[in-house]
Parts: sequence; structure tokens; C-alpha cells
Amino acid sequence: MRAIAIPLRLMMLAIFLFGISAPAVAKDIFELEVDKEAEAIKLVRDAQRGGYQLVGTEELKAWIDAGKDMVIVDTMPYEDSYKVNHVPGAVQFLFPIPDMPEWDLKETAGKTQDDFVKLLGPDKTKTIVIYCGFVKCTRSHNGAVWAKKLGYQNVYRYPGGVFAWKGAKYPMEQAK
Repeated sequence: MRAIAIPLRLMMLAIFLFGISAPAVAKDIFELEVDKEAEAIKLVRDAQRGGYQLVGTEELKAWIDAGKDMVIVDTMPYEDSYKVNHVPGAVQFLFPIPDMPEWDLKETAGKTQDDFVKLLGPDKTKTIVIYCGFVKCTRSHNGAVWAKKLGYQNVYRYPGGVFAWKGAKYPMEQAK
């Protein structure tokens, strides 16, 4: 009987402690809404500041399915991300997470602005879609800002990136 009493007491103590501390750790639905609002406002302000537009998962999938003429750029690291999974038809060009107001070869895997222009192509009116891993990842913001700085007119950031694409259960490609 004593062998059962000790684990039972430990379990009751754990339930008691968790029950008291859970409200202090977990956010309620209203606090979570404040977080969502802050993320949404940051995304909109980034887009306004960068001068680019936003595209969602469903719309990008429809563009791909319709064969829209566009360049899709994955801004994640080649080996760790792009090579493993990327949106179908995407090409890779690394951008950093922190803002990059000046071109920095250390942050773009040694690639130049000219390399980026070659990747995007000579048509400055072509649709350019730039993404990274997920909404809070700002690599895509940097890529979109630089596309605009270089004169591209129809630049879209796909903020949901790889996570949203996978979440929608759409097919991914792998680098060969």
C-alpha cells in the first residue's frame, strides 16, 4: 500500500503545482489576440515601409496553377532549407534576417546586386514573389525591399512561406 501512496502523492502534488502555475504561464485568448494584432500590424508596416505588396498562400497557389509568369524567390539558406523543401518553381537567393539597408556580401552568401538582378531578370514589370520560412521571418522582407530598390515594380512578399505552404498541404519541391 505504501508503494502506491508515494507515487499517488507525487502525482497529486504535480497536479496541484501545475494547476496553480498554469494560469501564470499560458496566455488566454485575449492575450493571444494582442500578439496576433502586433504581428499583423508589423507585417503591414513592413510592407508599407518596403513598398511591396503581400500575397497569401491560396492566391500564390492559384497563380502557380494558372501558369502566371513570375519569379518566385526562396530567401532561406540553400543547404538547410531550400535544398530540402521549397515552393514549386522557386529559385534560391539568401537574404539575412536583420534589416540590410546596404548590400552586404557576407549576408548574401557572397552574391552581388548584379547576381540578384540576373536571377530576377531584365523585365522590371514581371511579378516577383519573395518568401522565407514563416510570417515572423524577415528574410523575405529584405529580399522584397532589395527587389524594389533595384527597380522591380510588381514585388510581392509571401509572408507565410514554407510553413504556410506545408500547412495548406501543397506539394513541395526538393533541389536536385
